[in-house]
Amino acid sequence: MSIRVKYFAALREQLGRAEDAVPAPQARTVAEIWAQLSAGRPLPANTLVAINMEYARLDSAVREGDEVAFFPPVTGG
Repeated sequence: MSIRVKYFAALREQLGRAEDAVPAPQARTVAEIWAQLSAGRPLPANTLVAINMEYARLDSAVREGDEVAFFPPVTGG
């Protein structure tokens, strides 16, 4: 089984894809997932992270079957 990773808005455009899958044993935290999949890009400031649709931190643990989402904060007028 794997960890499903989704990217939203500008992050999706920067990475050129909407989602990835990571084999569970290869990632233990959200930060490790970003490092593995971002091709060395730093995580933009103020990026929000969710695990299974609940806000999380970069040091939050991920487990087999989890869904991790990265999305920039939304602004509007």
